[in-house]
Amino acid sequence: MIHCLALVILMTLTAPADTSATLPPCPASPNCVSSQAADSHRIEPFNITGDAGTAFEKLRRILARRGDATMISADETMLVVEFRTTLGFVDDGLFVLDAANGLIQVRSAARLGYWDMGKNRRRMEEIRHSFLAE
Repeated sequence: MIHCLALVILMTLTAPADTSATLPPCPASPNCVSSQAADSHRIEPFNITGDAGTAFEKLRRILARRGDATMISADETMLVVEFRTTLGFVDDGLFVLDAANGLIQVRSAARLGYWDMGKNRRRMEEIRHSFLAE
């Protein structure tokens, strides 16, 4: 099931590297953040300084070090990650390289439930902090 979801995401998001990446929209529930949302789900994308490929590889290393993250799929422009909370809930993370705009577009959403108590937003901000600090 998870691999099917990752495959669907890959099929809908794969684009040439020089175009802007598009993320799936967040549901109406307050358990999702996206750098392409225009409402309360909005979170800023990660800014890239320097080479885009190097920055994306740095993000891949940061995610690999996280104890709550499992990489589902990875290529030169997209990382699909499962995050597991301490209570065992699974959240889906998506990071898409938007090299043309010097950004990494981000999305994180709870797989179940309605409200995540801000967990997805806090996690993405933690990852952003690590990304900027490294």
